Amino acid sequence: MKRSLRASVALLGAVPFMMVLGNSMLFPIFPRMQDALGLSGLQTSLVVTSFSVPAGLLIPFAGYLSDRFGRKPIMAPALVIFGIGALIAGFSVSFLGSAAYPGLIAGRIIQGTGAAGMAQLAMALTADIFRSGERAQVLGWLEAANGLGKVVSPIAGAAVGLILWLLPFYIFAALSIPLGIALWLWVREPRAERSKAGFGTYVAGLRTVFARKGVSLSVLLLSGAVVMFVLFGTLFYLSEVLEKRYGMAELTSGFILALPVAALSATSLLTGGYLRRHQGYAKTVVIAGLVVVAAVMVVNAFFTDRWVLFSAIFFMGVGGGFVLPTLTLLITSSTALKERGMVTSLYGGVRFFGVALGPPTFGWLMHSGHGPLFWSAAGLIGLTTGLNLVLMDPKVMLGGQGKADAQSDRYVIAFRPPRPRPTS
Repeated sequence: MKRSLRASVALLGAVPFMMVLGNSMLFPIFPRMQDALGLSGLQTSLVVTSFSVPAGLLIPFAGYLSDRFGRKPIMAPALVIFGIGALIAGFSVSFLGSAAYPGLIAGRIIQGTGAAGMAQLAMALTADIFRSGERAQVLGWLEAANGLGKVVSPIAGAAVGLILWLLPFYIFAALSIPLGIALWLWVREPRAERSKAGFGTYVAGLRTVFARKGVSLSVLLLSGAVVMFVLFGTLFYLSEVLEKRYGMAELTSGFILALPVAALSATSLLTGGYLRRHQGYAKTVVIAGLVVVAAVMVVNAFFTDRWVLFSAIFFMGVGGGFVLPTLTLLITSSTALKERGMVTSLYGGVRFFGVALGPPTFGWLMHSGHGPLFWSAAGLIGLTTGLNLVLMDPKVMLGGQGKADAQSDRYVIAFRPPRPRPTS
């Protein structure tokens, strides 16, 4: 990769990093939030759900708009909206005290609206830029940036929570708004023919993609949702039990919550590099990752010892690091450039629904006991593994690159506009 591209890719990598902070930074402060606002466990889980549901619902619309108008005109305002929602949530808590919950949820909904136009479009733009081999590695880097955000955020959330538990909301705004401005000013997009179709035609195009690749694509979308469901459900479970059951301090809890996502980040980076040269093994990598996650859930169902639990959740991150960048590669490579935002955003939407459903579902299953919770998760992962084994065809998914790759190979992204051509 050219040196001039590296800084630009780093800027795009900051987008999924920023989006991840929106949920993961809050897990360590949930106990203090509950005490300060008098919230139940269900109300606390809805702080995650109110962010993730609007993001999941709106991501396909963001994908449609990006296919029609470009990635950057959607991503940059979305980052600003994300920051505005964070400010609304922060101001509500700062000035309304115990009556802040409605304003907090409203701010989170606005944040989720902004999040709909962030990480998945960064992935789509990255896929526009790079050809198939290098694409796998760079998407692995973006998945690693996503994972790095998950690593940093619980530790940072716990650390700033020691000062003032509501500070994360102001940090979201302080980071996302300048990033949105930077993207708008400095990132150039590839010159490509954009879709001029109405939304009905857009939906019909999505149906056409599913008609060609529906079985494999559906299994991959389900896999992404299930992995995020289990990951965020487990993080919520840990946020509930680390202090109450194991008596751990807030900062210590932040480091424990960072274990699985640190493993996910590192493994994603390695997986992306591996797939750059071995795309033919994509299905094997997905299944191996799902098997690891399922095994972790079985181990957690049998044991309640804290050290077994902490070791197991580390390997849950390893399994997720096998699965998620591979899914991203297969899905972004399944279509031509002009359809990529649509399909990638659909993938992002189902991932968000997994995030939205994980915490309340795990919170509800916690009433049934430790064993039933993790056995249920293991069964869900096992079913997903079987569907991939039987139904997913990686050759079908990797067959949609076509001329888009040749076109993207000519694209240059830079921090300054091109020099105007002299006129005769």
